[in-house]
Formats: sequence, structure tokens, C-alpha cells
Amino acid sequence: MADLILVPGAVSLADWRAIYRGAAPKLDSACAPRIAESAAAVGRILAHGDPVYGINTGFGKLASVRIGDSDLAALQRNIVLSHAAGTGAPSPVPVVRLMMALKLASLAQGASGVRPETVTLLETMLVKGLTPVIPSQGSVGASGDLAPLAHMAAAMIGVGEIALAGERLPAVEALARAGLAPLELAAKEGLALLNGTQFSTANALAALFEAETLFTAALVTGALSTEAAKGSDTPFDRRIHELRQHRGQIEVAAALRGLMAGSAIRASHLEGDTRVQDPYCLRCQPQVMGAALDLLRQAAATLEIEANGVSDNPLIFPDSDEALSGGNFHAEPVAFAADMIALALCEIGSIAERRIAMLVDPTLSGLPAFLTPQPGLNSGFMIPQVTAAALVSENKQRAYPASVDSIPTSANQEDHVSMAAHGARRLLAMAENASAVIGIELLAAAQGCDFHASLTSSDALEAVRALLRAKVPMLDHDRHFHPDIEAANALVRSGAVAEAAGLPLPGIA
Repeated sequence: MADLILVPGAVSLADWRAIYRGAAPKLDSACAPRIAESAAAVGRILAHGDPVYGINTGFGKLASVRIGDSDLAALQRNIVLSHAAGTGAPSPVPVVRLMMALKLASLAQGASGVRPETVTLLETMLVKGLTPVIPSQGSVGASGDLAPLAHMAAAMIGVGEIALAGERLPAVEALARAGLAPLELAAKEGLALLNGTQFSTANALAALFEAETLFTAALVTGALSTEAAKGSDTPFDRRIHELRQHRGQIEVAAALRGLMAGSAIRASHLEGDTRVQDPYCLRCQPQVMGAALDLLRQAAATLEIEANGVSDNPLIFPDSDEALSGGNFHAEPVAFAADMIALALCEIGSIAERRIAMLVDPTLSGLPAFLTPQPGLNSGFMIPQVTAAALVSENKQRAYPASVDSIPTSANQEDHVSMAAHGARRLLAMAENASAVIGIELLAAAQGCDFHASLTSSDALEAVRALLRAKVPMLDHDRHFHPDIEAANALVRSGAVAEAAGLPLPGIA
């Protein structure tokens, strides 16, 4: 992908999404004077001789310990090495790159006191594809994402590992291969690099971008399930939803109406249908999915603000040569946003699983048991529904709010933390679960429509069925099911399902 120009403080969610998908960000050249002036201000502050947190003092509970001028560089290196104490599996490369870009944009606003060469190294690593290996566990979301960001900073000084062109290399070797030298940290720089919410924010943004794709696919599969069950589109009538006024609900109802428009399946049971109302999993799609959409949008608004902010400590104000200590590193806004995304992901999968369960039940759907032409000899969709139920239950367990938890750290100096890192880090796994559920629904709904072979659905939904059937044939007898699920899930995650239906992203991010 082409390079993307970052204008710190004014980066759109679309640009953050592009970076997550692989774009290489470059800083707007207008940032250079602010960066240089911020670094110069640190020098002037030091010249005053007063103790300033993180510049010539210890950190956390050790803030009262004054550090001599000759040890200031060692102080910054020591904080990086001591704080690079994460554990667990490496974070995904796209998430780490997004984290690096978020930190780059934060430092470039000229409030962190780092030198131009420090910012340039981070930018160059992104452009050249050098990705620090970041253990995924170890942050409590205040005082910033210390451990993950310390691993990033450690790679910049030649310690730890860097992923480059598919290899994991010692950091100093990877830097050398790219023609780069390890960074020698100056006053304030180690603290500026490892303090902030960029790890939590990157994980939350990554999940948001995955959620918008699977959300749109879930609208399509929900409409297709409604067709398979010969459900009614009356609950999607515009007048119903305008009376309640929720934006997301109104938009979801409109999307469902559009997806089903012109369906011969729907026309076939407009009259003479003895059923009065459909189950909630069909009838209440606008209410449930609309609420999820509104929640995702609220989370997106919070994350866009956070991504464009400065969240390290202390902050440098060159106009007055002040270093002000505060708490912007506390990731409570990100924790709340992550919890919102978790709730939305859980409910998107939950209502989809109920539609699958409805389709496999002949009493509810009017279709052959477990969607197989010969039930008994064949089990059909019996166990795929169980798999969907298992995934939904996993997501229910993970959806418990992380933000309500706190545990004191740093000898009670940091006595209330956000747990944003945990809250955000669970989200990609939840999105994978929800996506698999939507993939199973795609298979089940298409199979249900196959039993109405003399009738067709709308043009949009028939295009989706054709997309699936090019990969997965109708299940006329039992076969190895796993490849079918993988194929359907791939269509969901790639965005191909929504694209085939002509349904655009719903404006989440």
C-alpha cells in the first residue's frame, strides 16, 4: 500500500485502519519544528537544576530519588530494560505496527520531549517493516502500557527481538540489516517511549476494524436466515423504527429491507401464512444489531480521540519550559471502549447462533431436521450449531467488563488501574469467534434457502449464495465439515460477503 501521511492530532479512523491493514505511515513534515522545540525545552528544564519527574528523578514510587546529571542517559536506558518485563505470546504484527504508529503520532505533537532522531527511527522502522516482538501480557493499563511499550523501546536501542521479512532476529541484527543503528537515549526519552496507552488503543482499534467487517456480514446472513425460515420483513418496516428513534436501529432495518427487496421467497408467503410473529432472532434484528452498531460507534468515537491524543507523562510545554506531571497514561477511556466492543461482539454472535439453532429445528423453521435431506442417516448441521454455541459461550465469558477490575501496583503508588490492555487484548479472539459463528450461519442459511429451490431470494442475497456455492456445494449428504466452515469464515472475514451483497460498511470507523 502507498505511504500514508500522518498529521498528528488529526488522524482519521480510516487512516488508522489503513495502517492496520499494512500502509506505511510517514509524518507530516510540519511536525519537525514542534519536535525539535520540545527536545530543546527538556535541555532548558534540566539547566534550571530543579528536580523534574522522569527527567532527573526515579520513577513511580522512586520519584523522590534525585539522579545526577552524569547518570541521566543511564536512567533512561535502565527504565526501558527494567520495564521490558512482559510475557505471553507475541502480539500480532499488524497490532504492533499500529501501536508504533500511534506512538509516532503522539511523540510528534511536541509534548513528549524526544529528539527528532528518536522520532525518525520509529518512523523508519515502520517504513522498512521492522516490527519489535512484543509479549502480549504484562500491562494493567496504567501507568500506561509500560511493559509492551518498553519492549518496543528496547528494540529501538538494540535489545530484544525484531520481526523482519518473516524472521525473528536479535534487535541489533535486524537494525543493522536495515542500515540502522541502535538509539542512544537522551533525557526523558525512555520514559516518553514506554509511557502511554498505545498498546491498549492499538488492540482496541484492531478489534473495531474487524468488528465492522463481521457486523456487515452478520446483517447479510441475518437476512439470508430470514429468507431460509420464510420469515417476515414486516418487523423491518421503517415506521416501526422511526418511532423509537435510535439511529443504529433505523439503519439496520433499512439495510435488511434492502437486502430482501424483490425476493420471490418472501412473496411466496405474503398471504396465507398461519404464523403471526417470527422468533426474536429474526424479528428483533434491528433492535439488537442496531444497538450493537450504536455501541461500536460510541467506542469508535472514544478511540479516535485517544488515538489523536498525547498520553505519556510528564508532558513538556516549551512555551513555558514546564514539565507537568499528570495522569494521561490512565487508559480508563480505552477500557470502557474495549468493554463496549466486547459487548457488541458477544451479542452479534449470540443472536446469530440463535438463528442457526432456529434453522436446524424443524418445529421452528419448517425445514428438514438439521438441514439435511436425509436426517438420521445424516447429521447435517447438528454439530456446526454446537460449535457456534461453544464459541458464543466463550465470548460470553470474555465479555465481562475489564474496566471494573483494578489491582494496586508499584507499592501502591499506582493504586487504581484501568485493565485496558486486558480488555482490549481479548477482543481479536472474540472477533474471531463471532466471525466463525457468522460463517456457520452463512452455510446454514444458504442451505435452508436451497430447500426452496423453485424460488429465489433477492438479487443481493442470491449473489451471496452464488459466492458461497462457488466455494462450498450444498450439503446433500454428510462430509468433512471443517473445510466448509473455514471457507465460509474466510468469506466473512475478508469482507467478501458484504461486498457480494452490495452492502457498504455501516460507518463505524
